[in-house]
Amino acid sequence: MRKILKEKLPRLLGRLARANTLYLPRQQEAVVSFAPWQEGDSAAFEALNTAVPPKSIIFPQWETFMRFKTQGKTLELQKKEEESGGYLLFGIRPCDMASFFLLDRVFLEEPGDLLYARRREGTFISLGCSAPDEACFCTAFDLEPGWSGEADVMCWDLGKALLWEPQSEKGRHLTESQADLLVEASAEEAKTALEGRKSAAARQKEALHRKGWVLDRTAEKLEEMFDAPLWDLFRRCIGCGICTYLCPTCHCFDIQDHSAGQSGERFRCWDSCMYEDFTLMASGENPRPTKKERIRQRFMHKLCYFPNRFGHYGCVGCGRCVRGCPVMLDITQVIKEAGKRGGLKNAP
Repeated sequence: MRKILKEKLPRLLGRLARANTLYLPRQQEAVVSFAPWQEGDSAAFEALNTAVPPKSIIFPQWETFMRFKTQGKTLELQKKEEESGGYLLFGIRPCDMASFFLLDRVFLEEPGDLLYARRREGTFISLGCSAPDEACFCTAFDLEPGWSGEADVMCWDLGKALLWEPQSEKGRHLTESQADLLVEASAEEAKTALEGRKSAAARQKEALHRKGWVLDRTAEKLEEMFDAPLWDLFRRCIGCGICTYLCPTCHCFDIQDHSAGQSGERFRCWDSCMYEDFTLMASGENPRPTKKERIRQRFMHKLCYFPNRFGHYGCVGCGRCVRGCPVMLDITQVIKEAGKRGGLKNAP
């Protein structure tokens, strides 16, 4: 296992940026978000997590599929230039790495989304969490705040250095290419990182235990609770959709054409199941006419429909929706109430 002294990080980042488009967590006005790095920029590695998830790098909020021109009865189509995964994402937290795994289940299922697949070819360096936020609950989904098996390189903060462990062939190649900046870590430093990783997971599990809930057969029980009083708890939703835009695993989108005279484009943009017109049909019918039905759909999808189809819960416990909701709607409350009303195993 190796490490890089933080005083050498600017040199490392400069090299990585010359070879790839380098994305880092950066302070931008009042929030921290992933943005392209340029020489002289600082990185906000100390931030627990970014306000907006890095999914927008592989699944952009808005992207053009193709452009078109018309002249009389002639239509000319212009294909979008092919993209590659020529970027490196440094500092992604394990919960966000896990979200990419879940998005893969959707976009890489046959027939795969080629635009997504090309961007997914990037390189990912994850930074383990040593002190998860009180709103985080990734351990409920068998994830670790301090480790990700999906990352090409896994890092841990040692104070004056970052412990560095390659985990894939791509990560090992990157490590060897930067060997002059990396030094061998001591056995004591590796032990410290491992103990911190175990401690972070244990503290979060204990916090969830104290709150009184444990995720156990939730998908199965929620199927029996489609018409349960549970969903009346969420009538206070204001339908702003911020939970879906901050969520690293939400993937609903719309495809539209925009024309201006004799030219235009077809594009994809994020959409939200929390909006009234999301399920509005041409006939005027809407199967989810109120916020109650839309809230139910969101949580049922995360905790029931997604695991039934893909074998994994559609949530990574990052806590963004909990922190960002203006009326304090909480997916952990659904899990707890499901256990209380549906007979799930709950901690005392």
